[in-house]
Amino acid sequence: MQDQNTAILVDELLKANTKDKIENLLRGLLTPKELEEFAKRIQLVRMLKKGVAQHEIAEKLGMGVATVSRGARELKLGNFKTI
Repeated sequence: MQDQNTAILVDELLKANTKDKIENLLRGLLTPKELEEFAKRIQLVRMLKKGVAQHEIAEKLGMGVATVSRGARELKLGNFKTI
């Protein structure tokens, strides 16, 4: 079921093919706090790719080191190719 739900989400994101449509979809799906956290995770990946230390990322973004470590692990697994 989770794979089906993920597929539906991906399909809806693909249909929202402009910046305004994507923002509208995300604001409708996520709470303001979730949207903020989602955006921070993208910043996290960008910072990891630039070689910023994990503890520095956690401090700058106000998130736990475990969250940053998880992002680093996913990056090593080959995820985040488009970021």
